Amino acid sequence: MPPEVVLGIVALLLALAALGLVFVVWRIDTRTSRTVVEPEAGAERPAARRDAMRRPQLAVVINPSKEGADTLRELVLRVCAEAALPEPRFFETTVEDPGTGQAHEALDWGADVVVAAGGDGTVRAVAEAMVGTGKPMGLIPAGTGNLLARNLDIPLTSVREALAVVLGGEDRRIDVGWARVLEYADRPEERPDSIPDVPPPPRDAAGEPEVAGAAHIFLVIAGLGFDAAMVADADDQLKARVGWVAYFLAGVRHLHSRRMRAQITLDDQPPVEARLRTLMAGNCGRLPGGITLLPDAVIDDGELDIAAVDTRGGLAGWAQLLGEVVIQGAGMRNDLPGKIGRIDHVRAKRVRVVVPGGEQAQVDGDPLGRAVELEMWVEQRSLVVRTAGLPATA
Repeated sequence: MPPEVVLGIVALLLALAALGLVFVVWRIDTRTSRTVVEPEAGAERPAARRDAMRRPQLAVVINPSKEGADTLRELVLRVCAEAALPEPRFFETTVEDPGTGQAHEALDWGADVVVAAGGDGTVRAVAEAMVGTGKPMGLIPAGTGNLLARNLDIPLTSVREALAVVLGGEDRRIDVGWARVLEYADRPEERPDSIPDVPPPPRDAAGEPEVAGAAHIFLVIAGLGFDAAMVADADDQLKARVGWVAYFLAGVRHLHSRRMRAQITLDDQPPVEARLRTLMAGNCGRLPGGITLLPDAVIDDGELDIAAVDTRGGLAGWAQLLGEVVIQGAGMRNDLPGKIGRIDHVRAKRVRVVVPGGEQAQVDGDPLGRAVELEMWVEQRSLVVRTAGLPATA
């Protein structure tokens, strides 16, 4: 048997073992992350912390389509009453407005903390309204990925515990990322003649990428290529049944797609040419299933972690790439030469990528369409988030 075949079989077996480990973690995660935990009788409350705080006025931007939304609403009301807090006000998202307009309404109403209760789309929409206001955004995870909550160690398994963070946690300023498509593959005539270097964030409530040049916020990872194609092809009904695993199943259809030719420009450096599968820019890198895609990303350092991902050699290359993801999540790196599946990391404040013919683009799991030219940049520490950890230094 030729050595390259043996190598491919060994790599594939290692990949299957790694996938099995990821699947076990996912099963444990999904058994608990979708549960709305009812308060226990006589449950201990953080009275000392509560009494030391000014009693905040909460506004909750809630996605009513999420499973358990009514139970979540009742529990929020109950916890606030138990804590002798003012009754919170709820603002429901709609298909036309996934949360940005509601968050603005909440701020105008006088909310001290605006809570995003929903999935990653709701969190992105609320965050867009909260950027630059200085008011904290709280999180009650109720989605498939709950990406920002995972990276900030917000409890995923209990609404009561997430509310404890909202009511008694620390305020932390974090970076936000922005992405805009400068040219669409199917709408090249929409490319603006002149785009400012740092435009003010748009206030498009629906967040639709209808006009080239509109900026879209992301809090975790934006990308162009394989990752975005996987997001765009994921079946919504399958996501509702099996969660984030639906993205991986969608990705199988693109394992044998052609590598894209890309021209990449980082900050003020000269552009470079590359062949790769996907290019991602991340603010933080922890994903569901115990996967850490960007181990060096720091959420408040004013830089994006840029990951260029490539594979060659068919299944053997994908197997090696999966191995790279697993070992880097464990804090190890494989620097051996000649790898056919690899992830190269670099940091920058701004990245621009041009792909002739166009590739799918995404922000935090929301597809933007097929982009020929995509720009991503960071806005340092412009969003205040209520977290369980220590606040960032001033």
